[in-house]
Amino acid sequence: MPDLKWEVLSSEYIHRGPWATLRVDQCRMPDGRFVPGYYVLEYPNWVNAVAVTVDQKIIMVRQYRHAASIVSLEIPGGVLEAGETPEMGMRRELLEETGYQFDNLELLSTIYANPSTADNLTYCFLATGGIKVQEQELDAQEEIIVEEYTIDEVKQLLADNKIAQALHCTTLFYALMKLNALA
Repeated sequence: MPDLKWEVLSSEYIHRGPWATLRVDQCRMPDGRFVPGYYVLEYPNWVNAVAVTVDQKIIMVRQYRHAASIVSLEIPGGVLEAGETPEMGMRRELLEETGYQFDNLELLSTIYANPSTADNLTYCFLATGGIKVQEQELDAQEEIIVEEYTIDEVKQLLADNKIAQALHCTTLFYALMKLNALA
């Protein structure tokens, strides 16, 4: 198989921020062609989970997403903090966003949101055995409504295109496959 990887000749940072950093790379392709300016978004890594309670309900969260100007129905998740493993970050996010604690956490897949423009990974989990142990502990700019759905209701939400976040649809697919609930 031919080598397709580009050689990075230089990188220049255009913007550095807590949630996104933008750099421009100059690269050389394997055949020698020069790429004068390839823009890359650097994001922190993310985690998300299909969270199933002890009574077999899937926890979903509803929140406003300003970039798309939509109220989005999603699965719980967020940004990994410095020093956290994906499992630690997922447990923290579940507790903060939903107030639920989970017995089991299984990594289903590791995916890229958009490897053509962004460098971060998303760790996708299946969390089971959830029980409510506390109230939400939201960040200053978060307003999250916690909702519970049956597996069949979530499948219908997907079929009706009511879940707009692509990474969450992907995680739901892997989780439903793992739960033998795709049929």
